[in-house]
Amino acid sequence: MDKLIGKVLGNRYEVIEKIGEGGMALVYKARCQLLNRYVAVKVLRPEFAIEDDFVEKFEKESQAAASLSHPSIINIFDVGKDENIRYIVMELVDGITLKKYIKEKEGFVSNYDILNISKQISQALEHAHVNHIIHRDIKPHNIIISDDNRIKIGDFGIARAITSSTIVSSNEIVGSVHYTSPEQARGGFVDERSDIYSLGVLMYELATKKVPFDGDSPISVALKHLKEDVLIPSSYNSGINKGLESIILKALMKKPDDRYQSASELIEDLDKVIENPEVNVPLYISAEDSPTMVMPNLGEFMEKKEKKVKKQKKSNGKKSERKSVISVMITVLVALILTLVLFTVVFFKPITSMFMNKTITVPMVVNLEFNDGTKKLQDAGFNVEVSEYKYNDLVDKDNIISQSYPEGTKLKEGFTIDIEVSKGSVMVNVPNVVQKKYVEAQVVLENSKLTLGDVEYVDNDLPKGYVVSQSIAAGKQVKEKAIIDLKVSQGVKIETMIMPSLVGKTLEEAKEQLKPLAISINKITYNYSDDYNEGQIMIQGIKTGSEIKSGSSIELIVSKGKDPLSTAIDNTDTTATDGNDTPEQTTPSLVGYKDKTYIIPFNIETESKVVKVVMLQDNVETIVYEKKHFKTEDSLRIVIRGKGEAILKFYFDDQLVYTKDETF
Repeated sequence: MDKLIGKVLGNRYEVIEKIGEGGMALVYKARCQLLNRYVAVKVLRPEFAIEDDFVEKFEKESQAAASLSHPSIINIFDVGKDENIRYIVMELVDGITLKKYIKEKEGFVSNYDILNISKQISQALEHAHVNHIIHRDIKPHNIIISDDNRIKIGDFGIARAITSSTIVSSNEIVGSVHYTSPEQARGGFVDERSDIYSLGVLMYELATKKVPFDGDSPISVALKHLKEDVLIPSSYNSGINKGLESIILKALMKKPDDRYQSASELIEDLDKVIENPEVNVPLYISAEDSPTMVMPNLGEFMEKKEKKVKKQKKSNGKKSERKSVISVMITVLVALILTLVLFTVVFFKPITSMFMNKTITVPMVVNLEFNDGTKKLQDAGFNVEVSEYKYNDLVDKDNIISQSYPEGTKLKEGFTIDIEVSKGSVMVNVPNVVQKKYVEAQVVLENSKLTLGDVEYVDNDLPKGYVVSQSIAAGKQVKEKAIIDLKVSQGVKIETMIMPSLVGKTLEEAKEQLKPLAISINKITYNYSDDYNEGQIMIQGIKTGSEIKSGSSIELIVSKGKDPLSTAIDNTDTTATDGNDTPEQTTPSLVGYKDKTYIIPFNIETESKVVKVVMLQDNVETIVYEKKHFKTEDSLRIVIRGKGEAILKFYFDDQLVYTKDETF
């Protein structure tokens, strides 16, 4: 059995069952104990979890991906560590992978469904790219499709972490090599257009049920991405419309500059084809990528050429020797002429211009916008070169940070001034720390290069120590080191109040009075009373005027009216004495106390019952009589000794028979 089943990760996520696995992670269904909802937990395989560089990049990329909020992107809720287990908590989505959808589909996927699915994926990529996040591993295995063809993309940021921090052997190309772009295959620069190429491969597979390039090994497939032309989709699926095929081919162009430059451009063409399936999408093909012509085998051609040359050498050996001397002389002469020309152009002209050009003054261009500053220097007679583009918090984006020669310097006309241009402040995505523990939120903000600002503790339903809100919403771009204020839960505030008097009120009146105080009635007992009418409250469990917490509960005793048995009780006042008249049982003799005698009918069906009398005074209950009696006794004579006002409760076998307000 899987050791993770039943384990609670991060004291929050209870692992229920394994629902999937991939090359780098296992996926489990889990229940969030804090929010009582089901989630998907992706646990990294041990070989990835032990690499510190990978883990650091992986967590940062996952946190950045967590800032994405789009209906076609699987939400990332949390990233955590439990002992040596690294995990990501994600939205649990019902459906199957797009790979399984293609495999199980009978016949080809319809043009409409291909366009609909492609548009949803494009919209998700558009949202990610705007937030400067590139997926790098778009493939049908990472995409979930529901029964109503709704798309959800997962694994944002994971491919970035792998490719930037792991060494991959020749048969372990990162991601799925069938969907990788040519620039990824050769280890070149990767940007948004790489995702578009991978989407083109996916669209090709949707249309033909085949990937455009396949081979015996990952390396052979990667080389085909680099060198071979794709077979047009209609070769496999004659039912594909012209417009859709044009879009697929444009997305699959070898050079990034020839593809769609953004997901927005791709969406625009998808919309055109949805409106008019036969519209033709123009392809931009550079000179290098012009249509391939069938050429003779170059190896055979060179071999034949070599044989021909050898034959000529045998027949014309002597002529060749004479011609070779002349050829050498001509070559040397041409080289001397070229050297002289280059020397004149490269060396002599700058020297003469140094003495002949007039002297001019360098103007100030720092803090000017790039185009304005460049024009100012050129108008003055200088050449301009950008030495570096770099981030700067003090100078606006595209403005000049510095110039190689200060204002007022005298230089010759045509001299080159180097400038540094600002890329603006370093911008970062604000992560979501709401519903995270405060200490966890501190780490997340620090890893995102943000500064923790003021922390306010507030009353909230969230458990104590969890973040309630953040001053800047998740997903927004802010300057590095921007200040984020937090509100942290200190738990639910418990208010105290004064207990009101409910005695003499009806039950409905009491409920109305207790409702705004958030006090509930947890028990209602009904007893006879000579002093309170039926339905009136005669006793409340919490004394009037005492402090009580909001949310507390109270017990009430409600009158049933006069007790029909009370007339059978002989109530006789006697002052406590030390005489010989000893009743069946009395309370201890104390000066100032009075005895009262009660004659109680005792008609019972069982053999015996324990009779108990409880005296309630000042909210304190005292047992003043307790004895077992048998059914042979027709009535009981009980003497109770007391002082002042009290309530007497008479019980047969712990069952309240009636109550009596008494004054001793």
